[in-house]
Parts: sequence; structure tokens; C-alpha cells
Amino acid sequence: MVAQVTTLVDTLKQALKSHQLTYADVASRLGMSEANVKRMFSSRRFTLDRLEEVCQLMQMELSDLFQLYDESRQRITELTLVQEEALVRDAKLLFVAVCVRNRLSFDEIVDHYQITSSECVRALAALDKLKIIDLLPGNRIKLRIDEGFRWIPNGPIKHFFERQVQGQFLKSRFEGALEQNLFLFGLLSDASIQTAINKLQALAREFHDLHRQDACMPLEKRHSIGFMLALRPWEMEVFQPFLPLKK
Repeated sequence: MVAQVTTLVDTLKQALKSHQLTYADVASRLGMSEANVKRMFSSRRFTLDRLEEVCQLMQMELSDLFQLYDESRQRITELTLVQEEALVRDAKLLFVAVCVRNRLSFDEIVDHYQITSSECVRALAALDKLKIIDLLPGNRIKLRIDEGFRWIPNGPIKHFFERQVQGQFLKSRFEGALEQNLFLFGLLSDASIQTAINKLQALAREFHDLHRQDACMPLEKRHSIGFMLALRPWEMEVFQPFLPLKK
């Protein structure tokens, strides 16, 4: 029981961080001293009413917090080769998998996309058999994969996205209201390169936090967003004739 309470409070702290709320913010909005708020979190002693009040600061229901807690207990950080191969063999199955990864409910998938109830049920049952989700009564969905799970290096899904997505994604002028494209090129030391990599990894974690945070919002207020991060030693081919000869 103590371990469950500890994990629940840790989940609450992570949610506050995702919403960029500090202990001082919580204290101010709840009419408490910051010292009392810190003590409440360190002792992990919350009344149900107080827990609900903290959730309301983030426009969350208690059920949203419990869902985040439940997901934190058993997370798959990398799919198996069998799971990835099954997904890339069936476009409809992969599509439904992407939908549930984005926390869409059964009704949202069927109402919003061109997929019938029976097709969706079959896909969800297949995902359950693959242990990617738990299909619960009433077609409720419990996601078993972590927000920041990784594709298998050089695995089926990575190759699928390289073929089907990478070229299409970059075929844009990135001039829309919700679009941004930056390409930087320069000479950096090993230490500076590592600093840049660390910042990219931190930005990726923040993207996952935002994805988790926005999962409670109505589907019509969310956008399907592609976000690419990449960094590697590289020289443009057009410059190759002018580069120093390799030793």
C-alpha cells in the first residue's frame, strides 16, 4: 500500500511538472503556505478532497490521475520483433495502434475515422493478443506501451517509417500556422555535440509529457503532429570535391 501511495504522489508531481506548476503555485492557488505544500508532498499525506483540488489546478479529474498512475506501473519501452512485424503487415492494425497510442477511445476511432465498429473490434482484439493493449469490457482500452517507447533499431517499423513517412514528411515548405522547420549547420566540438544531443533528448521527453497531458482534451482540439529530431556528422555532397582528403 505504501508503495502504491508513493507512486501515486510521484505521478502527481510529474503531472504538475508537465503543467509547469511549482509548489509555490500550488500553495498560492490553494491558500496554503509553500512549506505546508512541501510537507504534504514529502509525507505523502493527502485527503481525497485535497488530492482533487490539486488535480483541478491542472484541469484534471481524479480519474485522469489514476489513469496516469496505472500506466506508470506497467510500461513496455520497446516492442518485440513479432509485435513490430505484425503491425507493419496490416495497415489497418497499425492505424488503430496509432490511434490508441494517441489515447483515442473506441467511440472516437469509429466516429472520427472511416473504420467500422467490427473492424475496430477485430483490430483491438489483435492488439490485445499482441499484448500492446488490454481490451477491457465495453471496448475500453488500457495502453501498455510507454509514451517514449523505442522502435527496434533497424527493425520493421523503423524501416516502414523510413519508406512511407520520412520522404513524405519533408515534402513541405513548412509555412503553415502550426509548422516549423529549422536546419542548422556548423562546426562543433565533441563536448558541444553531446550538449546538443542532451538537449534533443530533453525536448523529446517534453514532447512526450505534452502528449500525455493533452490526452484528456477533446479530439477536435488536438492535431496530429509529426516531430522530427536529427543530428549527425554530415557534409553536403556538393561540397565533397573541396573537402580535405581522408587520411
